[in-house]
Amino acid sequence: MIQYPRYRQHRFSSFQVIIAGFAVVGLVGALLLMLPIAAQQRCVTPFHEALFTSTSALCVTGLVVQDTGSYWSVFGQSVILLLIQIGGLGVITVGAAFALLSGRKISLKQRSTMQEATAAPQMGGIVRLTGFILRITALFELGGAALLLPTFCADYGLRGIWYALFHSISAFCNAGFDLLGTEGAKFVSLTRYAGNPLLTTVIAALIVFGGLGFLTWEDICTYRLDFHRYRMQSKVILVTTAFLLVLPTLYFYCFEFTAGSARQRILLSMFQSVTPRTAGFNTADLAAMGSTSQALMVVLMLLGGSPGSTAGGMKTTTFAVLLANMWATFRRREDAEFFGRRIDGSAVKNAATIAGMYLTLFFLGAFVIAAAEQLPMSVCLYETASAVATVGLTLGITPQLGVLSQGVLIALMFLGRVGGLTLIYAAFGSSPAHSRLPQEKIAIG
Repeated sequence: MIQYPRYRQHRFSSFQVIIAGFAVVGLVGALLLMLPIAAQQRCVTPFHEALFTSTSALCVTGLVVQDTGSYWSVFGQSVILLLIQIGGLGVITVGAAFALLSGRKISLKQRSTMQEATAAPQMGGIVRLTGFILRITALFELGGAALLLPTFCADYGLRGIWYALFHSISAFCNAGFDLLGTEGAKFVSLTRYAGNPLLTTVIAALIVFGGLGFLTWEDICTYRLDFHRYRMQSKVILVTTAFLLVLPTLYFYCFEFTAGSARQRILLSMFQSVTPRTAGFNTADLAAMGSTSQALMVVLMLLGGSPGSTAGGMKTTTFAVLLANMWATFRRREDAEFFGRRIDGSAVKNAATIAGMYLTLFFLGAFVIAAAEQLPMSVCLYETASAVATVGLTLGITPQLGVLSQGVLIALMFLGRVGGLTLIYAAFGSSPAHSRLPQEKIAIG
């Protein structure tokens, strides 16, 4: 019998632990949301609606079938916020945090699982990295809440304290849940504050900061403005993020938001370029936007944030690696390159695999929903992109979907959050083959 390396066997079990952790927490969250105390009307929420909300919160998506502010009680909102925090940090990271706070020693197996969950490059220093993640998260979430406090307290009194904390955590974790809906005006997101520069800027900054990734923030905190000392991954993330923020903002400003003052147009354009990066808030009527702008937002949703962050999607590094490989092919170079460094071939293969998986789920989910609900394919593609990339933006059809279509979105949110490679390795993981088949060429293009 062939004996495979024990590390590889253990590595794939780590992926299964991550998936199981998300599944268990999501189910517990659904059961809590079914309790009468979780709803303002003190009614029992149907299981499929509770599961949808729990999955959306845990997977930091933001798609909802019930308006969060008007349907759920303070208890229900607290459960949702807890799920958002767990989902943003990761189930494994939260478990490790409790272990550290209780003084328990982290085993080698647990460190390996933590490495996979945080996308850390190596196991060494993983406990220190976990502590850094907790500190930087608390800093941004509490700082964001303090900046949001004046606006919300002015509008909601003492309730504004809860609103500020909830929206700060929701923004940093890229969740997109809001409490601003009422019985007379549901699913309004942040449209009321479209012209408020403080609130929109703070929310947008929290979204971007949460989507950069904790390893990138470690480089920023360690090396400050000494950019050339950053990891290559951090450099790629920062450059790609800037590219994906500036160009859509310019497009929206020039072609979508053409009415109003320059300040209003800048705020709307900036926010709508930030939020598709898996955040889920909106300050504009998305259904009223042009088809080209909606298509651009679908692309931004699928690209998502960065690895090791609170964001979802295919990730900025996946997009950057595919572009670098395409450029290398145009130049007839063997290897893709970044900042004078060669990209390993396995990274290119992983990027292509992840992109293929997300696109397959994106189209397949839309096809099923369009057939089941008799809706236009373009509208369904928007919803499935939002679900699989854990964004939460919607054209307004999610609350009206049937149980089958809601089940499709639940599956897409879950698969999108646990991550492409995590899913692939958990489902098909095996030790690498030590033999290779005969090679033969095939025409491409």
